Amino acid sequence: MSRYHSATPVAMLGSLFRHRELLWELVKRDFIGRYKGSLLGVVWSLFNPLLMLAIYTVVFSVAFKAKWGGTGEESKVAFAIVLFSGMIIHSFFAECINRSPNLIISHPQYVKKVIFPLEILPWMAMFSALLHFLVSFSVLLVFCLLAGVTIHIGVLLTPVILFPLFLMILGFSWAFASLGVYLRDLSQVIGMVTTVALFMAPIFYPIDALPEDYRAFLLWNPITLPVIQLRDLMLWGKPILWEQWAASLIIGLLICQTGYWWFQKSRRGFSDVL
Repeated sequence: MSRYHSATPVAMLGSLFRHRELLWELVKRDFIGRYKGSLLGVVWSLFNPLLMLAIYTVVFSVAFKAKWGGTGEESKVAFAIVLFSGMIIHSFFAECINRSPNLIISHPQYVKKVIFPLEILPWMAMFSALLHFLVSFSVLLVFCLLAGVTIHIGVLLTPVILFPLFLMILGFSWAFASLGVYLRDLSQVIGMVTTVALFMAPIFYPIDALPEDYRAFLLWNPITLPVIQLRDLMLWGKPILWEQWAASLIIGLLICQTGYWWFQKSRRGFSDVL
């Protein structure tokens, strides 16, 4: 097997390092290209989370008068903040996973180029989605400050709690990008799965509201633990659940390596299908 198709972790990181400049250009083009030709351009990336946060605030704090059990927060916008903090993680996850089945088939010109590193396309999709996440997260932080909601110092550990999710997203993206070449209906299935993941995570409700048996089931959802721990760190000043985080890290590493291995093994057939 060519060294460029090696499936080892060293090869995976080596490819990322070698093609970092190309990757950055692809990320910029992908991020900016979504708003190309629009009147406001990339300002839409800021407007969208602002609009969603405003809608959540009005609907849940004014119309429904919803409260998040056990937070002790009296602010009328508390529920909207809690909800939005979970939604931005799901949006990040869903954007990456929903795009993955079409990553290769939407770039057939890259497949025909033997020297093009196809394995960086999932990196590109994840980093592009990460830029949108950072915009939304910044909006959340500013909104918390304006609303007088305390932001705890633990928020600085956000990259740590999200790291296992990054690994899982990469692994799933490599696997689905490869499978999407051969199974064109995969994108439809993935779209339904990410929708189910939204409601099978403690985004609209606290996990404590469920019976004990159901809580364990929800923990298999990749976004459940990041959603819980982001709120714990940022809003409620609770420490990281290190045992659960370590378990998710191990699972993330396995998914990442397995997905990359499958992608490298199956990529030889891409040109024949496309």
